[in-house]
Amino acid sequence: MAQKIAFLVSDNLLPDFSGVKREDAFEFEEEFGTLRPVFALYGLTLEAVRWRDIADIASDYAAVLPLMVWDYFEGNEADFMAAMAKVDAQTLLVNRFDVLKWNADKSYLDALGRKGAPVIPTITVELVTSQNVAEAFATLGTDKLVIKPQIGGGAWRQVLYDKGAQFPSKDELPLGGALIQAFLPSVQTEGEYSFLYFNGSFSHAVLKQAKAGDYRIQSIYGGRETPYQPTHMDRKAARAVLDVLDFTPLYARVDLIRGHDGGLKLIELEMIEPYLYLPHAQGEGVNNQGAKNLALALRARLDVGQSA
Repeated sequence: MAQKIAFLVSDNLLPDFSGVKREDAFEFEEEFGTLRPVFALYGLTLEAVRWRDIADIASDYAAVLPLMVWDYFEGNEADFMAAMAKVDAQTLLVNRFDVLKWNADKSYLDALGRKGAPVIPTITVELVTSQNVAEAFATLGTDKLVIKPQIGGGAWRQVLYDKGAQFPSKDELPLGGALIQAFLPSVQTEGEYSFLYFNGSFSHAVLKQAKAGDYRIQSIYGGRETPYQPTHMDRKAARAVLDVLDFTPLYARVDLIRGHDGGLKLIELEMIEPYLYLPHAQGEGVNNQGAKNLALALRARLDVGQSA
């Protein structure tokens, strides 16, 4: 008998959402549409479920994947984490609750850097002020900064700030805790790389590039993606990030940009709700290798009862 798997989604991605849908809602339709038939080949029935509903029905599912909860950081983090804690007590939540909670706060970059991962230099602050931004310019040795929320995604409340420019308004800046990073020009001249791993094994990679004049690589800002065959050194940099973890996530997306020294640097390790870029994996339809890799990874977890 097939096992039911819940694929969690935010309301603003669903076709029947009555509010303002996300401009990238098509990515849900694409990803879910790719995964569902492939999962079926491995005895897994994938169902799209609102994350706000899952706590009451989690026991109906063999596993829960919070892969498209793309509004959890927009003031909904407490509700989302409370729901995931309830799910974790009832069934297999992957990635597991403690991983989700840790990964939601991007100050994990500090922890990974201390363990030796190649991380972009980052300053973490409780609240963005003109004083700590001025100090960041000096500390990071740059004239251009990227300021982003500790808990966020998709360039939400993210600011690109030039030294000497008018200070951003509070409506533009992160609401609370924030990361301050030096802007790396390579994000415009070269792009950002995403490496997808399932059960610790490399699956596929993409190069994401912003539209002319922008630095944000998300599709809602005009960004585009192309398949990428990483070099040995690039694979080594991505692997070095996962190697410092004391667990193996079911899925992880390692996002890197080129540093001044020519090596790739971690900008984000996404283990909650990464877009998987399945159209850029090898194979079409039920032969999509990325979808197969995820299905096989989950099938293995279910067969041995692991929850890492």
